[in-house]
Amino acid sequence: MNEGKVTTSLADVVYEQVEQDILTGVYKRGDVLTELKLSQRLQVSRTPVREALRRLEQDDLVECQGKSIVVMGVTHQDLLDLLEIRLRLEGMVTARCCQRITSEELTALDEIITLQDFYVSRSLPEKIQESDGLFHRTIYAACSSRMLEKQLTNIHKRLVRYRKLSVSNRARAQQSTEEHKEIFRALASHDAALSEALAIRHVERARDNILHAEAAQ
Repeated sequence: MNEGKVTTSLADVVYEQVEQDILTGVYKRGDVLTELKLSQRLQVSRTPVREALRRLEQDDLVECQGKSIVVMGVTHQDLLDLLEIRLRLEGMVTARCCQRITSEELTALDEIITLQDFYVSRSLPEKIQESDGLFHRTIYAACSSRMLEKQLTNIHKRLVRYRKLSVSNRARAQQSTEEHKEIFRALASHDAALSEALAIRHVERARDNILHAEAAQ
């Protein structure tokens, strides 16, 4: 029993590490992964690696081609689809959150924005991205829908490399922080219609900046 628990735990760790490496571009589309090399790199046996690769294939991040495991990653069409889905869901979630958010969650959002302001002033892209993600995840959690929270959190994770490109643009990072402040004020006023409109505008601008950043690569 203990051995089974350890194997499951290792498979989770391997899955999360390889998933992150794919989504951040360490492994690029077309790269071939092998159980042996991954087990050597991560210093684990091949059993958890095999399980992790099966899960990654189910997530369409890798594809089994004969005896090879090929990285699929996030294609350009995937990117367009993810941005479209996010655009359609984010406004609805923010409006729902507006009716359910607690004073503690509002305080947390306010603190996140203060941190984001600080990171933007210091030009720290990784920290800006971290606080940006935390802002949105707090809203997702506050909408009290496990399904919507899961879907949007997963989309954010899939967009991690592109969001990093976006927040590396200081002008966009500053604009994004101001947009977060507007959304926060609408949430604090419990104005669902305004919250939804501001969230949609925010995602539209983020989408346009991400696509511009991707095209410039």
